Amino acid sequence: MTRRKKWFKFVLVLILGGLAVVAAVPGGPDLKLGKINKKLEIQRGLDLQGGSHLVYEADLSKIKEEDKVKAMQSLQTNIEKRVNSFGVSEPNVYTSKLGDSRRLVIEMPGVKDVDKAMDLIGKTAQLKFKEIDETGQGFADTPLTGQHLANASMEYDQQTNKPQIALVFNDEGKKLFGEITKKNLGKQLAIFLDDEMLTAPTVQSEITEGKAVITGEYKPEDAKKMAIQLNAGALPVSIKNVEQRTVGATLGKDSINKSLIAGALAIVIVSIFMLIYYRILGLFSTLGLGLYLALMITLFKLFSITVTMGGIAGFILSIGMSMETDVLIFERIREELRNGRTFSLASHLGFQKAWPSIKDSNLVSFIICIILYNAGGLVRGFAVVLGLGIAMGLLTTFLGTRTLIDIISGMKFVKQSKYFRA
Repeated sequence: MTRRKKWFKFVLVLILGGLAVVAAVPGGPDLKLGKINKKLEIQRGLDLQGGSHLVYEADLSKIKEEDKVKAMQSLQTNIEKRVNSFGVSEPNVYTSKLGDSRRLVIEMPGVKDVDKAMDLIGKTAQLKFKEIDETGQGFADTPLTGQHLANASMEYDQQTNKPQIALVFNDEGKKLFGEITKKNLGKQLAIFLDDEMLTAPTVQSEITEGKAVITGEYKPEDAKKMAIQLNAGALPVSIKNVEQRTVGATLGKDSINKSLIAGALAIVIVSIFMLIYYRILGLFSTLGLGLYLALMITLFKLFSITVTMGGIAGFILSIGMSMETDVLIFERIREELRNGRTFSLASHLGFQKAWPSIKDSNLVSFIICIILYNAGGLVRGFAVVLGLGIAMGLLTTFLGTRTLIDIISGMKFVKQSKYFRA
């Protein structure tokens, strides 16, 4: 590698590290870039700040056995859309199986009004448009349903200033709505949600622009909630609540502080060991560890990764794995130095020869993380943070630490083995 490339990488690492440190500092600036305006803060999980815990049992009696997994995945996706629209920060929605029963578990950190959350989640949200039947006494289904919606939003009537739900249909729905209104001129066209009639206005003219409104005596929050449900779509299967509770933070502030102190103490002890045993290489490893910590905290904030106690455990474990990578490389470098290699060649061979072992061990760890993530539940947070930590550990070692070693490889003092404990 040419000297210019080495210094370019060094400047790149400095800029990356500086940005990461600024973002990682508690109370640091938020991200404001053009239309992007994101508050950078660490999201705490249910066990760290409390919230709502809901469990629903899905009715799959009408679903074929081979389609049940797909139905549960569709249910999970739909509920996630609803909960996200509800404004919950980083909810955890996952499926589970208990005997023959298939369940959906919803954890919403920070949400203490469990009844309000249940009201939003539990609606099936089957939207139907019905016309007067042949008897003239009731309503019959039309082909137009909630599946033909492009968007639903809460707005205010310009004349009465009352909240209402504005509906916009997709191309197919626009065509169907035009045909239905043309067919039912002077007749009532009813809108039903979950078999409950919301409104039944009389059609005054053919409506071809593909728009409609649902009016009624709605409070703004009720109209907004209905719009959320309609936008998320109807649930593929009906669900029944089997468990609900408001969860307090299971770990007290004192317990959390002790865990963080233990993690910080571990970092200090490992850093001191690396400095004493590997000397200048240990110094570079410690600087790389600092870059690793800053990057991880920045990613937690940037991507709103929910941190649970399991996640903290995964974070601390990933620190040890990152330092293990450095140890493998440094031992290879020392071995090459004892064989009479120059430091420049020894460092190159050290990284090269250590890579196969590092690659295999980290690949196995990634596979374990994937298995734990798919298992769901409390270990999911541990798996996410550990997997992310492994990736960031490799990045800081092979970009940060290696760049520092490359920079000093051409300096005179590196010829003295006392700086490296060869």
